[in-house]
Amino acid sequence: MLFAPFFGPLRAFVCGLALLGCCPAQAQKAPVKTKKKTKTTAVASPAAGKSPAVAAAPGQAAPQPVSPADSAPQAVLGLPAAEAMAGWLTDLSAAQARAKATNRPVLAVFSGSDWCKPCIIYEQEVFAQPDFAAYAKDRLVLAHFDFPRQKRNQPTAAQVKLNETAAAQLNRGGDFPLAVLLSPEGTVLAKTGYIAGGPAAFEAYLKKVVPTL
Repeated sequence: MLFAPFFGPLRAFVCGLALLGCCPAQAQKAPVKTKKKTKTTAVASPAAGKSPAVAAAPGQAAPQPVSPADSAPQAVLGLPAAEAMAGWLTDLSAAQARAKATNRPVLAVFSGSDWCKPCIIYEQEVFAQPDFAAYAKDRLVLAHFDFPRQKRNQPTAAQVKLNETAAAQLNRGGDFPLAVLLSPEGTVLAKTGYIAGGPAAFEAYLKKVVPTL
């Protein structure tokens, strides 16, 4: 009975300590949750930052000339070069001789028909089109030099030599695709890579270089 008054205040004191001990534990939970939210936001930001780069790649309207060393092999998207470019000369000397005889410029095209995607697109959209063939028939001497990589598409040894000779004269930088316009006398008038817009756009470009075409 003597200890009852003593235990009353002691019990109240112990309960008060228990209540004080609970509050800090609850206060530490908020920063933990905040940190988790911060981490989630940080992860989301880089992902959002990559979106414009991914979206920009398919939006390239005009592929630029590329070097064989920088271009990975591609699947052939259309006809092989031998069929798509039928009727084109594959000897630069013969093309220049015809140009002098007919007083027409030479259009020499350098392509990689089984590995260079811009080359394949160029041939499909412009050079293999009937509209371009009709336009060039009485205006240009056409020459085509293909540099395939796959063994099954390799030209003959004689043609390889002709291709290398043409490249040494007109395409020392190894640019693909590349279209070179020569005067009948053999002077380089212009060099260009891929031009978007089909035969009409390419014809407009040629007329800027040689207004009489």
